[in-house]
Amino acid sequence: MGKIIKIAGPVVVAEGMRGSMMYEVVRVGEERLMGEIIELEGERATIQVYEETAGLKPGEPVAGTGAQLSVELGPGILKQMYDGVQRPLEVIRDETGTFIKRGVDVPALDREKKWEFTPLVKKGDRVVEGDFLGEVPETELIMHRIMVPPGVSGKVVEIAKEGSYTVEETVAVIETPAGRKEVKLMQRWPVRRGRPFKEKLDPSEPLLSGQRIIDTFFPVAKGGTASIPGPFGAGKTVMGHQLAKWSDAHVFIYIGCGERGNEMTEVLEEFPHLEDPKTGKPLMERTVLIANTSNMPVAARDASVYTGITLGEYYRDMGYSVALMADSTSRWAEAMREISGRLEEMPGEEGYPAYLASRLANFYERAGRVVTLGSEERIGSLTVIGAVSPPGGDFSEPVTQNTLRITKVFWALDASLADRRHFPAINWLRSYSLYLDSVAEWWKEQVGEEWLELRNRAMALLQKEAELQEIVQLVGPDALPEKERIVLEGARVIREDFLQQNAFHDVDTYCSADKQYKMLKLMLEFYDLANDAVARGVAARDIAELEVKDDIARLKYVPEEELDRAIEEIRKKMKAQIEALAKEER
Repeated sequence: MGKIIKIAGPVVVAEGMRGSMMYEVVRVGEERLMGEIIELEGERATIQVYEETAGLKPGEPVAGTGAQLSVELGPGILKQMYDGVQRPLEVIRDETGTFIKRGVDVPALDREKKWEFTPLVKKGDRVVEGDFLGEVPETELIMHRIMVPPGVSGKVVEIAKEGSYTVEETVAVIETPAGRKEVKLMQRWPVRRGRPFKEKLDPSEPLLSGQRIIDTFFPVAKGGTASIPGPFGAGKTVMGHQLAKWSDAHVFIYIGCGERGNEMTEVLEEFPHLEDPKTGKPLMERTVLIANTSNMPVAARDASVYTGITLGEYYRDMGYSVALMADSTSRWAEAMREISGRLEEMPGEEGYPAYLASRLANFYERAGRVVTLGSEERIGSLTVIGAVSPPGGDFSEPVTQNTLRITKVFWALDASLADRRHFPAINWLRSYSLYLDSVAEWWKEQVGEEWLELRNRAMALLQKEAELQEIVQLVGPDALPEKERIVLEGARVIREDFLQQNAFHDVDTYCSADKQYKMLKLMLEFYDLANDAVARGVAARDIAELEVKDDIARLKYVPEEELDRAIEEIRKKMKAQIEALAKEER
């Protein structure tokens, strides 16, 4: 038992802590506030406290728990709203009221609730780490697999019958070389240590989001990493909602890390009412929310990011595809900077600690498409998407720059596009994806042969438009040759009718890969026909005023089942109207 000798905001120094270990969870003060040891020097321990430290006094006791900061993994995680250290907010509210009292200690998983367990092995079977012992229907959408914990292998000497069990009841006993090991429905895992797997695979399948600019232009692969930097009001949170609702991941984890309270309230209120479009069930059936608002203690932001990614790895190990959104990693970095300052460490660039880059890298490196532990080959993936909030939209600041070095997809949100009501406000000239070649094979086999060629042609057209816009601003569009005016027209069709998408429209909110491919192909056909017509003497102004352009613009609102007929009609109309212009010219 140690005692407090110094308090500096969320950082507390205690002496008499001989025998403690790094990252051990401790109970601080009379109110037994939760903290974690981040520095050890002789008998002195420096502790970051995950709760408000106002009122703490030197001389108050500090008690070690002998365990690192860990999360409880078992049935009951999904549909929950946790704080940064995996305390269920709704349970805390029932115990303490609307405002969370300090020192509240509630279990992450309900100890009373019984779960229906079905065994998948029998007595005498040999099992290795990662094997499934049984399954529990956690929600209507997700079957929870009870796995042999990492580091445990041997013979099953007892297995529970089919029936109802709480998370603390033993469902299997395994005879290992080190003795008998009891396995419950619940296991614990330290959050700062990545869960083990057999092998990391190259990401080759896209995580489809139904957002055209993401899937077609800047795709992220399952098991990949992406960053969404953008200033206030550019649409990071709405993008998070869209990814949660539409991405083809089995499980979605949303970490609100240091976000404003009103934004987090919106998320917490909206998510329980969102419907999973694929099944019609509530979206929360496959979602976990971790809420850590900007007025909560800064140290808990650090924990929230690790808590979220450990939960993601757990579902990945079951063979599921998991998507994790951290909104925003800038607030996490600010928490690091504040605690680093309290520790009197040497500051790096803009006051951030020197280890900022390695901490960010450790977080993103836990993403991946992996062969999981177990005797049968299973593939699971964890895709990590981090929102970044650079002050004043300045992408040259350290958090954005360090994130860019690590992540392979960059969706640059642009305030000027948001001001023009162009959503998603992703700037197509600043964004990039390094997964294009990796996912091209999937698109080729599943959707269409020409996907990469169409995407690259459309991108070249948009880049050409950006070059011409500089000339237009100087001398006006009338000074351009007809051929280049058609470039502007072709790019405008792609910009307004393909890249723009309405998240609140019943049809346009989600666009399948097949529809994206067919829409882009038709728009580039229009550009080719227009180019051809200009070569035959047709004026670009006449092409810009064609009635068929309205039909192309409305294509995004056409339901999937009517798409092929609508495209065929537009194709015929397009050819007929452009041909009519060419005849007039002759």
